[in-house]
Amino acid sequence: MVNTGYLDEAVPAVRSFVSAFSGYDAVVTPSGSCAGSARHQHAIVARRSGDAGLAAAVAELSPKVYELSEFLLDVLEVSDVGASYPHEVTYHPTCHSLRMLGVGDRPRRLLEQVRGLRLRELPHAEQCCGFGGTFAVKNADTSVAMGSDKVRHVRSTGAEVLVAGDSSCLMHLGGLMERQRAGVRTMHLAEVLAAQE
Repeated sequence: MVNTGYLDEAVPAVRSFVSAFSGYDAVVTPSGSCAGSARHQHAIVARRSGDAGLAAAVAELSPKVYELSEFLLDVLEVSDVGASYPHEVTYHPTCHSLRMLGVGDRPRRLLEQVRGLRLRELPHAEQCCGFGGTFAVKNADTSVAMGSDKVRHVRSTGAEVLVAGDSSCLMHLGGLMERQRAGVRTMHLAEVLAAQE
């Protein structure tokens, strides 16, 4: 709702988030987009609502929201989770994780510790895949063109698997690759970190 400009309509969702997660030491999400929304956009919505109590609750809760790789490396100080995944993998850093959260190389550092995994460099990795939530709906042709560029780069790596930290990007790119019969699967970072092959 926030990305589409419906800030007033987002107030009940922010209230629900605060109600569900207040009191916890940490809230961990396997999504840069979700973590970015909770850490940055919830404050905008709360201030706009005019409810000082909601704004205070969001200010207290937001710093406790972590994207998965941030939580593992920065809070738990764990880089090797004991995963084993003997495949050729390339990694797509998602826009919100890079630009809104500043996750940087954390996901790559985790992938580098997975036994058997061979990480292939993705050309133009920091370019957007073109999904962007409602952007893909409102600007479908542009979205598909951007996604097709990303898929071309993915295919050039020779990787078996494309890994990312946002399901929306994986859905978009996975659909494009399936239609192209690219032979590349998509997996979320959390799935790879849980693998025991």
